Amino acid sequence: MADTLRLAVVGHTNVGKTSLLRTLTRDPGFGEVSHRPGTTRHVEGARLSVDGQALLELYDTPGLEDAVALLEYLDRLGNGHVRLDGPARIEAFLGSAEARQRFEQEAKVVRQLSASDAGLYVIDAREPILAKYRDELQILASCGKPLLPVLNFVSAPAARREAWQAALARLGLHALVAFDTVAPPQDGERRLYESLALLIERARPGLERLIEDLEQQRQQRLAAGRALIAELLIDCAACRRAVAPDARAVEVEALRAQVRQREQACVSELLALFGFRPGDAEAASLPLLDGRWGDDLFNPETLRQLGVKVGGGLAAGAAAGAGIDLLAGGLTLGLATLAGAVAGGALQTARGYGGRLLGKWRGEQLLSVDDAVLRLLALRQNALMQALVRRGHAAQDSVQLPEQDPGQWREGRLPSALKRARAHPEWSSLNPGWRRGRGFPGRDERAQAMAEVAAEL
Repeated sequence: MADTLRLAVVGHTNVGKTSLLRTLTRDPGFGEVSHRPGTTRHVEGARLSVDGQALLELYDTPGLEDAVALLEYLDRLGNGHVRLDGPARIEAFLGSAEARQRFEQEAKVVRQLSASDAGLYVIDAREPILAKYRDELQILASCGKPLLPVLNFVSAPAARREAWQAALARLGLHALVAFDTVAPPQDGERRLYESLALLIERARPGLERLIEDLEQQRQQRLAAGRALIAELLIDCAACRRAVAPDARAVEVEALRAQVRQREQACVSELLALFGFRPGDAEAASLPLLDGRWGDDLFNPETLRQLGVKVGGGLAAGAAAGAGIDLLAGGLTLGLATLAGAVAGGALQTARGYGGRLLGKWRGEQLLSVDDAVLRLLALRQNALMQALVRRGHAAQDSVQLPEQDPGQWREGRLPSALKRARAHPEWSSLNPGWRRGRGFPGRDERAQAMAEVAAEL
């Protein structure tokens, strides 16, 4: 463990020290986060490892609550006869009765910092620069360990980033990192560890290895997230039901519910992939413009607001031929689709559905998920993934979706892999008789189609 870098996370009470640990460890369950001051009362630790080798140990400490009085006490140590340097004063303090009584919380902080290689001094950038913070820094500097200030909540409108930078510079602390624990910057961890490498040269190899591993993990999470969304889209595109005319309404609603449930499963998988708890987001409650996800999946207003087009060619013909509003339904009936496609002048598109639709002239009806709903699923699952990429593990509010840029998922033709899936019901886990594993028909073709869709995403 000699090469393991030990960091004490220190600072005033309620500035986001535990939040920083949650974000760096990607563990939303680490410690306790609250708006109440003094939430952390004991030292807690976490370890970051790469290939089984511990590279970094992080220690969450209680907040400094009475730095002014402690600094006065430290100044009195020695009674004026013995001139103690900073570490010697800290050692004398830790051996005193005051460290076990009046300044018990402060003693935990300086004891951990003294036993660590360096400290991360977390600052709530929204707070005004008060004398107590200068006293805290003077006490912590007495431990004789490097300190790296971390400006938290810099994304808040009330953040005083420039003022804090100037104040820290006056105290000789010119190196600092802005790291918002609720919405961390994409390169926030890298910049934090690079700054530490400048302060502690011996730790550079381990920190560089940690940075490289973090980037690999990020790329792997994105690839895995796109694969989850692609599987959702393949499942829905290949889903189909043979429907008797008198059971149409019941089957339509049943399939809608099944698609909603499948989307919720994808939400849960994305949350787990990015290290968030199941309750952080639900498909039925995530904000989507002015509506809600579950209710809006088959809502024409949602499609209209997102710019997802269903007019023209097969879609328009299908709506007319089926005798139902396709925008409101979000599902397509096979027989009517073919007839409507002919009327709509989309014969070439209709031929793409193959002989399985031609057989429906005998009276059978085939229910499937419309292209517009596939586009909507792709849009909002991709938006959710991007929101999770930007979300800190200390965030307490609901997931906020980023603005979605117009692209091929809003309009135009679907990826060819999703079109192929229409003709392969054996690819969909939503269809009766689905079998997962090596033995099911079309396994390799389904995997190839998923890879193509993931590349489009």
